Parts: sequence; C-alpha cells; structure tokens
Amino acid sequence: MGESSVFDYIGENRRTIVLSFIAVAVVIFLIGFFAGFGDILRALEGTSPYFLAINFILEAIILVLWTLRWRLILNVVDDAPSFPRLMMLLFTSIFGNNITPGAAGGEPLRAYLLREVEGTPFEIGFASSTADRVFEFIPFAMISILSAVLIMTWDISIWTRIIVSVLILVTITGFSLAVYAGMNKKIAQRIALSVTRRLVSWFSRFMEGDIHLSGIHEKVIFYINRFNDGFSTAITDRRVFVIGFFISLGMWALDVCRLYVCFLAVGVSPPVVPLIIIYTVGILISLLPILPGSLGLREGILVALFAVAGIGADYVMAASVVDRLASYIAPTLIGLMAAIYYGKQMTA
Repeated sequence: MGESSVFDYIGENRRTIVLSFIAVAVVIFLIGFFAGFGDILRALEGTSPYFLAINFILEAIILVLWTLRWRLILNVVDDAPSFPRLMMLLFTSIFGNNITPGAAGGEPLRAYLLREVEGTPFEIGFASSTADRVFEFIPFAMISILSAVLIMTWDISIWTRIIVSVLILVTITGFSLAVYAGMNKKIAQRIALSVTRRLVSWFSRFMEGDIHLSGIHEKVIFYINRFNDGFSTAITDRRVFVIGFFISLGMWALDVCRLYVCFLAVGVSPPVVPLIIIYTVGILISLLPILPGSLGLREGILVALFAVAGIGADYVMAASVVDRLASYIAPTLIGLMAAIYYGKQMTA
C-alpha cells in the first residue's frame, strides 16, 4: 500500500474532512467577526518580518529536535533510518494528522509508515512513537500542574477555573495510566484482548461464517509482548530517558518562546506567566480530536484567556495567524510533498 494509503484514507473520509474544514471556517469566521476583521488585518499589516523569520526558525529547530528524539528512541528498540528519511516520515504523519479530525492517529500512522518504507515491524515502530510522546508529556505534565495552581489566582469565573483545572488533571491522569499500561505486560494484554473481543463481536454481525478468536488471540499476545518489550526498553534506558527529557524540555521552552515571538511580530509583548498558562491550555485543546489541528477551537480559547491578560482579540487572532503559518501550514505542505514522493516511490 505505502504512503498512498494516507491519500486512500483521505479519499474514503473526504466528506468528514470537508465538513470538518467547513466547521473550522465557520468557527474562525465567528471569532474574526467578533474580534473585527479590519482590526485583525491592521495588526497583521504591521507584522515584523524579523520576528516572522524567527518564528519559522524556532519551529524548524523544534521539528529537528523532535526527529532527533524519535531517532534516539528508535535506535534503542531497532535500527533507525537516516535522519533525513526519518524526518520526512515525521512530516508525512504530520500531514495525515493535520488534515483529519484526529481519526488517523499520529502514533499508529508513524508506525505504519515506518513499516511500509523501512520494513520496521509495526509493533516496534508503534512502541517507539508512543515512547516518543511519553517523553513529550513529561515537561508538559510538570507545567500543567503549575498552571492548574496559578489559574486559580486569575480573575475569571469559578467554572472556567474548574473546567481548565479538571482538563489538565484528567489529561495527566490519562497519560499516566497509558504509560503504566504500556510498561505492564499483563494490563496491556488485558486491554488489547478486551478491545479485540468487542471488535470481533461487532464484525461478526456483518460477516458470513464464524470468526475464530483463538488465532487472533495468539497474534494479539505476540504483538503486545513485542510492543511492551520495545516500549519498556525505551522508557527504562537511563541514557535515553535523560537525553529525551532534556530534548523535550528544550522543545517545550522553544515552543513557548515561539508563541511569545508571534505576539512580538504583531507588536504586542504579553506577560510571561499568563502566556505559559494559556500555552498549556492551548496544548490541551489541541489534544481534542474534534477539528483538524483544533483550528478555531484553540484560537477561541486563546482569545478568551488572553482577554484576562489584557490583550485584545484582534492582536490574539493576528498572533495566531503568524503562529499557524509556521506550526500548521508549513509542516502540512512539506508533509504533503513527502507523502506524494513516498507514494510515487511505492507504486513505481
């Protein structure tokens, strides 16, 4: 199949994707309408080319660090491909995720691409990409706890405080349980087999003949064991853990700086502590698989929260446009070109 299957997925779900982007357009139009299109355009007209360039440079460094972290982990559980090839695979998975409302799934897609292009077993690739996300989550969890405490001091409604804090704590709990399940073979097997039984039961309603669970059971155990071994090896390797943690911390710091630079680009200097808190909430919103790239949802949250920090909606929306140019549009276009390249290569 190859990377062309990314396009197959898009073709099969084009109606959902189109409707999702229509919803994005409506949400962004409403935010722009209330913020004032004229004011947003005036803020964008004064965008500093210097800070715009820094925005793209910081995003490029973040993507390089992301590839280095993934390669570091992959080399522990398998032989990683060359850095340029791995980075192009990363861009391809980013493209697949950015145009779909979360359905493709970043980690399974990366594992699939590794298998099709490099021959890496799917469960090993999935273990490496999942461990990669765990390292990304560690500094995020630390800052999230701090944000949950600090947001209680803000002059906002009690319901907003509760909702944001609960979102942060639920996310931390969910990721912690996922890591525990990934390192505990028995729990991972139990979850996988439970899901498999339900899927087999569901598919049996639409297929003729009996589906034998015994053969599927053995394959599930085999793949879960290989995944668990790979995941545990990557997480418990002291060298990988230390280096992966500092790479993740550096990526987080660079991303916060990049958001700050986006505001500087449109002539605004936001307060640092509220910026970090709002950035954390923005990351949480990005995890919701509702709209492609959480477009519109993240902007709406940023407008609401930065209002508390005294920054107008027009400047927030202008900074968001500058942000999306580097963090969404550029990686998506590069990923599209990478997907076309690999798709042609596989069908040649």
